[in-house]
Amino acid sequence: MKYICKICGYIYDDEKQSIPFVELPESWKCPLCGATKSQFAPQEEKVKEEVSDSVSFDEDVFNLSVGQLSALFSNLARGAEKQYIPEAQEEFLALSEWFYNATKGNGNASIADIESALRQDSDKSYNDLTNIATADADRGALRVKVWGEKVTNMLINLLERYKSEGEDLLLQTEIWVCTACGFVYIGDEPPAICPVCKVPDWKFEKQERRII
Repeated sequence: MKYICKICGYIYDDEKQSIPFVELPESWKCPLCGATKSQFAPQEEKVKEEVSDSVSFDEDVFNLSVGQLSALFSNLARGAEKQYIPEAQEEFLALSEWFYNATKGNGNASIADIESALRQDSDKSYNDLTNIATADADRGALRVKVWGEKVTNMLINLLERYKSEGEDLLLQTEIWVCTACGFVYIGDEPPAICPVCKVPDWKFEKQERRII
């Protein structure tokens, strides 16, 4: 049996490992991206899904908060960068910054609020985006979707670890963020290659800790 990491794509093959995946301890982590066992799923053959010419989705897609719009335009900017469209990248970054500044003073969300929003994206929003982008044959949007979904799953993974380990998760280690796709990595040094978008380690930025 083979199990694949939903974040970086690492495959754990029972036939090539000394311990079957189901017998691995719950503390086991993906050797590439650090994801927990919960982020792995049995590998299955991909089945091409037929998408209707008329794609429907909830109207709340158009009612995004200013924070969600900031994240949306930030992801679009990364997509434009990978498509070598600097003019569009600059415009998307400007929009992302404008909406980000508009979020200031709106209060702090709880861990439960953040987890709920991330799971909404993981369980539904990315499926909507896939259907829309596929119907429009928008390869750029599909690439953003793939990256965004993997990063979202990693954030969910980190929240699960934080709820279990508490502040020990961040004790005597560093936090790195990939500037290309937004992947978050916890470790002394960034990974040699981003598990999501495959850029080299120099594309990672170390996040400075806030002193409260």
